[in-house]
Amino acid sequence: MPQSVLALALTLAVLACGPSQASNAEADLPASLAAVETLPAAPPASNTEAVVDADGEVVSDTADTETAATYRAILAEARAQDVAARPYGEVVQWVGEQLLGRPYAAGMLDAPETETLVVDLTAFDCVLYIENVLAIARAIATGDDSYEAYAQGVEDLRYREGEMNGYCSRLHYFSEWIADNEARGTVRNVTEAVGGEPFAKQITFMSENRDSYPKLVSDETYACVVDMEVRLGDLALFYIPQERIAEAYPMLRPGDVIATATRIGGLDVTHTGFVHQTEAGTGFMHASLSSNEVVISDDLEDYVQGIRSQVGVIVARPLDPRAASGS
Repeated sequence: MPQSVLALALTLAVLACGPSQASNAEADLPASLAAVETLPAAPPASNTEAVVDADGEVVSDTADTETAATYRAILAEARAQDVAARPYGEVVQWVGEQLLGRPYAAGMLDAPETETLVVDLTAFDCVLYIENVLAIARAIATGDDSYEAYAQGVEDLRYREGEMNGYCSRLHYFSEWIADNEARGTVRNVTEAVGGEPFAKQITFMSENRDSYPKLVSDETYACVVDMEVRLGDLALFYIPQERIAEAYPMLRPGDVIATATRIGGLDVTHTGFVHQTEAGTGFMHASLSSNEVVISDDLEDYVQGIRSQVGVIVARPLDPRAASGS
């Protein structure tokens, strides 16, 4: 396989999400060539169209009508079912279930020429699915459910210290995503507490594959990414090896964020999703590349063991914002 093609496949699929339901044959590679998708020629509609209510007032200048309608429908159903009264992990799991069947899409954040807050409920890669579900769950739980509050929630999760300030401010590596959000009280990394062990990894994938990232043509942006990777060298990483994931089931909760640790050099995580717990067992709810939509895989351990590039999981628990506010 030509090295440039493999690098492109890695860039568009592995770092963003990685293989989701790949066969073992496909999983011999970090990502199959099927993962290479053409990026849209223009930013998603969610960044270009205003939403106007029945009185002609602008509801949001960053939302397309389908995203806004989906958001309102989820809120309405949450009120009807009194979802806000549930434990927070169950709120997160419920929101994730409302988006089952939505299509998978790669490269949505990199389509705009300049860094833009992409807020879109029409399609997801695996990380965008995590961010949107958590932002909506927070809105439902706190009652601060304006569209603007939801969009701000997405920005808070996606960018370092919760503020969008160019391409390098985005939390590109999921280990930093967890650490940054943990520092701000959004999640807690519970990997070690539920049976994890040290995960020795140097995170250098982006800088080592500079030619595969169009935004890294800028020396300033590239230097910023290198500095970010150097800082991540001080981050203590833990993971639960794939053969011991089921042992952690009693300690996992609905809505826990799962990231799949990888053996790929320079990379920490290849995929993300949520624990989906029911009486039937502990599954994995995620935006799946090969299924091309948001799905629930029946058993988390089976899923991870089915892809050779995955060596285990990292677990981050969403923290209840109602506890922080005293409500």
